[in-house]
Order: sequence, then structure tokens, then C-alpha cells
Amino acid sequence: MPAELDLGPSARAFRDEVRAWLEANRPEELAGVEAEQLALQRVPGAEGWARKLHEAGLMCVSWPKEYGGRGLGGVEVAVLNEEFARAGVPRLTRGMGEWLVGPSIIVWGSDEQKAHFLPRIIDGTDRYCQGFSEPDAGSDLASLQTRGVIDGDELVITGPKVWTSGAQAAGMMFRLCRTDPDAPKHKGISYVLVPMRRDDGSSNGFELRPISGARIRW
Repeated sequence: MPAELDLGPSARAFRDEVRAWLEANRPEELAGVEAEQLALQRVPGAEGWARKLHEAGLMCVSWPKEYGGRGLGGVEVAVLNEEFARAGVPRLTRGMGEWLVGPSIIVWGSDEQKAHFLPRIIDGTDRYCQGFSEPDAGSDLASLQTRGVIDGDELVITGPKVWTSGAQAAGMMFRLCRTDPDAPKHKGISYVLVPMRRDDGSSNGFELRPISGARIRW
């Protein structure tokens, strides 16, 4: 077994806390299962494990405490990852909602947006996929073609996205669209959170299609 680095008394105390919790709560049925596997597949015991992690304050751990996280720094997150690996059980996260959407709302969102969206990410109500790349626009934002047009109190978005990993399991998409076509090409673009389903469970105008026969050229 690899030697443990002594990262100081604070990290040592945190390691002891996490290790004790995992010893008491480790789900034997998920031993050896990868977190990525749980994110896209229905695995028995996964929902209960996610709920237990949420109740223990082990979701969105690097978010500030005032927004439901634990305010952990890089060293503590590394310790957390090590202890889950040592226990042989998946450390579930909230994926892109935790890593990209939540931090954006924390920095730029209104108080109303923070109160609505952040708890739904932490408790797993909202699961996000990314809608940035397009068939003819990858990292080059100047080529972005998807449009967003205000119609009354709605924003109507039209256009395709590609490489939306995990879209089949998501209920929300954070999406880039061009809301000011007259602005310079690298401006006039909005970052929008879009429900992928309506309240009755039907599609909110989304058609999901797998990419078949795709080849990577080196």
C-alpha cells in the first residue's frame, strides 16, 4: 500500500473523520464500482449511496459553506479522494452541475438564482449536460450559430449541439447561444440554463440523437 503523506494536523484530522465515516457506511454492493459507471447507468444501491453522501455533507464539498458545500481546499479534496479510493467505493459528485454550473452561479448569479439552483444541484434534483460545441463550432466561439430569441417571457433557442456527454441522463443543459446577432462574433453570446423536460415529463423541444460511426483522426 502506498505510504501516506503527512499533510499536517488539520488534514490528518479530516482524514481520520472521513476514514471513520467510510468504515461505518461503506456500501459493500458498490465495492469496486467506478463513479462514472454510476453516473450513466442504473446500478442497484447507487441512489441510496448518493442520498447518504448528501446527508453527510459530502457533495459539492469545495463549494462555500453558505451555499451548501463544505468549503474544502485542494489538500482536503485530495485526502477525500484518497480515502474513497482506499475504501474501494465511488465518490459520487454532481458532475458538471457541481464543477461548472454551480461555481458560475455562485460568482455571477443573483440571490434568487442561488437560492433556486444551488440546492437542486446538491440534492441531485437537477443534473446537467453541456451545450457548448456545435457541428461547425468547437472551441471557436466566433462560429457559434445557435440562436436565442426573446419571445414574451420566454427565450426560444434554436440550433444543434454536439458532444453533449451524458445528455441521456440529464434533465438540464447549460447552453451557449447567440442572443445579439449584431454584436461582434466573440460577443453577444449568453450562457443559459435550459430545462430539457417539461413539468409533465415530455421533451422541452429537445431531440437527442447518438453520434454513430464517428471517427477520430490523428
